[in-house]
Amino acid sequence: MALIELSEVTKRYRVGQQEIDALRGINLTIEEGEYVSIIGPSGSGKSTLMHLLGCLDTPTSGSVKIDGADISNASDDELADMRNQKIGFVFQSFNLLSKLTVLENVELPMMYAGITSKVRKERAKAAIERVGLGDRINNTPLQLSGGQMQRVAVARSLVNNPRLIFADEPTGNLDSTTGANVLALFKELNQQGSTIILVTHDSEIAANTPRRIEIRDGLVVTPKKNS
Repeated sequence: MALIELSEVTKRYRVGQQEIDALRGINLTIEEGEYVSIIGPSGSGKSTLMHLLGCLDTPTSGSVKIDGADISNASDDELADMRNQKIGFVFQSFNLLSKLTVLENVELPMMYAGITSKVRKERAKAAIERVGLGDRINNTPLQLSGGQMQRVAVARSLVNNPRLIFADEPTGNLDSTTGANVLALFKELNQQGSTIILVTHDSEIAANTPRRIEIRDGLVVTPKKNS
């Protein structure tokens, strides 16, 4: 069974009196264990597709299945449960709380999942060690470099053992060397079995993934395998 299946997916928005077709019949399959980039220019439908795959929205028509569950008509609460249980997010802006320590930031998703304090700390420490920041566990984000903050965000994405890691422009606020280090971490996580979707507008970053899915005018351009 595919981890993600989209069948004839459309998404229409109303802006004033105008209707905009952001997605126009997307068919897409992503298998468990893949490392995929989604690339497209501004206005291509890339962000809309990202919201559907991340269970942040539902389609106007068509079917979206995540890990076998059809979320096409899911309620907001059902979408929130899916995000918490199945998906780990890594964002361009890190989204760390500046007054919390690295450990406390990484614990947050487990608090929402109702996991006990002891288990939270054990799992958070293991995830922080996994991304190479064991010596920074009691620091706050303001005491870290940009690359270290993004590694904390990656650790946070791992703690609920998600089926899917969703990275939205994860190197956008990083210099080229630090960004390359973060991409190397994603490659390592994928080699360890994580399914990763990397959303980017940068073709050089997309070239780091074995498969590239290009979105233009609300449609998938013929999916490509990177050489």
